[in-house]
Amino acid sequence: MKKGTPLTATLLDIPLIDVAEWRTAEPGRRTELAERLDRAMKDSGFFMVSGHEIEHSWSAELRAAAAEFFRLPDTTKEKYRTVVGGRGWIRTGDEANAYYGEEADPETADLKETLTFGRDHRTGDAEIDATYFRPNVFPGEVPALEPLVTRWAQAARELYRDLLEMLATALGLDERYFVERAEDSPHTFNINRYPALSVVGRAREGQYRIAPHTDWGLVTILDREPGYGGLQVQTADGEWQDAPYVEGALTINIADLLARWTGDRWRSTRHRVLAPSEDAPSEELYSIIAFMEPDMTQVVEPLAPPAGGGADYAPVRAAEYFSERNAAAAVG
Repeated sequence: MKKGTPLTATLLDIPLIDVAEWRTAEPGRRTELAERLDRAMKDSGFFMVSGHEIEHSWSAELRAAAAEFFRLPDTTKEKYRTVVGGRGWIRTGDEANAYYGEEADPETADLKETLTFGRDHRTGDAEIDATYFRPNVFPGEVPALEPLVTRWAQAARELYRDLLEMLATALGLDERYFVERAEDSPHTFNINRYPALSVVGRAREGQYRIAPHTDWGLVTILDREPGYGGLQVQTADGEWQDAPYVEGALTINIADLLARWTGDRWRSTRHRVLAPSEDAPSEELYSIIAFMEPDMTQVVEPLAPPAGGGADYAPVRAAEYFSERNAAAAVG
């Protein structure tokens, strides 16, 4: 039983799926893997993947370079400062996540700081490009960051295509269904630093490293470090459970627009990152996160059954949805 999980709780279904096996599997085995994925998406909205070709050493090198940046004085980092949805440095206190429809409290802003980047790409839509494909801002003080970010993000985009094919197959759609609707997506890439308790002090009541929230797009790809102040996932009955951790595996969750697209056949599940613990006052964690979106011009509306779950949502353009969520999470 995992720490923090009530003895009476039903454990969330968060399976480990080998992407390398998916790529080479015969049709019958692909069907089995897709059915397994469908069950997990209904229960938890989370799964883990191995065989993803993102080397452990790449993550270690990227964390080391990011740490070098985060150790710089705030006066130096300030010249790279940006807002939620921008590209650059998001200062501790500038972001307060909340569940969609609930108001974030600036007094309990997330106890993290972030380096955020995005895809170097142009869609041809001037408004979309100006908003969602701004130039990346790589700090000159840490020249190693740019090639390390570029390498990791490119591999994440390749994995994203595999994941979209798997998810489409699990819904009984053509495997290219989501891929073709995400060719021009921004692919937001974050490196989060979760400072130690000895740095940020005791959290206020209701304050977390990242407050309870759901993600916004289609799929999130997460390379996380385990710890006392780690990732938790909420069950359908409102309980919180520690997310499982398998060394070398990436944690994947589906996000709001994909749940909406499936007519709530699948869950976009609330999750949070716990505040620093007094049991580990020097614990500092780093997460590498690729938030994978649809095309910003894509209009998302629920699939009809049997692919869709039957929930009725008004059509929403991805760009408008993201603008709303970015504004809601920004402090100040």
